[in-house]
Amino acid sequence: MRKLILLLLCTATLGLASCKKDTIVQETSNKSIIYDIAPNQWTTTDGGKTYTNIFTKIPEIDQYGLENEGTLVYISYNNETSYIQVPFVYNLDSYSYEVSNNKLVLTIQSSSFSAPNPTKPITNVRVKVVIVAAKNVV
Repeated sequence: MRKLILLLLCTATLGLASCKKDTIVQETSNKSIIYDIAPNQWTTTDGGKTYTNIFTKIPEIDQYGLENEGTLVYISYNNETSYIQVPFVYNLDSYSYEVSNNKLVLTIQSSSFSAPNPTKPITNVRVKVVIVAAKNVV
């Protein structure tokens, strides 16, 4: 009887110890998009009071993204050694952005009445757009 119980116990132990461990790898659904803006790509329609750069045809920013995901924008002036999150003010120039379906508008305006015209960038500007996936909780 002891041998039978010992045999059943050994069989149960081996059966439970040989369970397969599954490793689940979840991929992030966040996206980063990098754009470079040359100095001649900044446009103005109001005599230099506002400089604008419009990114069109961004398929990652769609209607679903507008309703359910977050869009963050960062600017780097120093060859990608650091990024500054938009909106921000630098040397009296205010940087902001607006996101719509398949489009991102980056704007530079003056933040001071004493200096009504912002400084147009004279070097390439690197823009990083980060789309953060989120679950919409209603």
